[in-house]
Amino acid sequence: MTSGEDLADTFDALRPRLIAVAYGILGSVEEAEDAVQDAWLRLTRTNQSEIEDLTGWLIVTVSRLAVDTLRSARKRREEYVGTWLPEPIVARDDPAERVTLDESMSMAMLVVLESLSPAERTAFVLHDVFGLPFTEVGRAVGRTPAACRQLATRARKHVSARAPRFEVDTAAHRSVVEAFARASAGRDLDGLLALLDPDVVMRSDGGGIVLATRKPVVGATKVARFLVGISRRYDGAGRSLVNVNGWPGIVVFRGDQLDSVTGLTVAGGRITEIDIVRNPEKLRSIQWTSE
Repeated sequence: MTSGEDLADTFDALRPRLIAVAYGILGSVEEAEDAVQDAWLRLTRTNQSEIEDLTGWLIVTVSRLAVDTLRSARKRREEYVGTWLPEPIVARDDPAERVTLDESMSMAMLVVLESLSPAERTAFVLHDVFGLPFTEVGRAVGRTPAACRQLATRARKHVSARAPRFEVDTAAHRSVVEAFARASAGRDLDGLLALLDPDVVMRSDGGGIVLATRKPVVGATKVARFLVGISRRYDGAGRSLVNVNGWPGIVVFRGDQLDSVTGLTVAGGRITEIDIVRNPEKLRSIQWTSE
């Protein structure tokens, strides 16, 4: 095996982690994959003898590329039609099918991270989620370790104030999601009200391409009535329970066409946040069949 093949094998082994890092910074699978591919191209043009720690070099390089992408994407996201939600990562039950995500990278948490500056978000993701030392974080964001420590502290305070509560027990979470899917499909208003937290927030992302709410819907009664109202459009649609960003969620499809991906945040046996992605541009990377 040549040294080039060794390098490619090592890179492929690290790819899931690199994509997870870039995705945490960007909230986009497609953009994360682009950043990882660009890092590979840079690696092939770099003298290997100059790299002491290949894993660290790749994480820093991917992070820099992701930060640059995030900064350029900020204006587009500010001008986005309706609510911007992250591109979901969907899998069935096989962990090998998906990028391995930290439990904090739920849809609801990524919404919170959107409110951070690119530097704060990167410092938080690299240090608090992936455990990188501040010396490495500094190389990624172009600041001193001390400055990065301050960035992470500010980000942590902001996140802790807005972080979603969530059900630690995955089985309990799944049970609530299953009940939610049944109640939604059955237009069961009382059943939905029993599952929804009084202050539940529902966000929907159509990107101006397909129908979706332009603003979040807040409160159990409003959300339940909205879901019952739109359920008539989904007569005959298929629903499946899947993993959405590592947590039980729902996909809805019409025939072979994926219609939406829903991530649900559950706490204390009730749903506190519902994030529905319908923008087809954010669903095209999901290799989905209804079988």
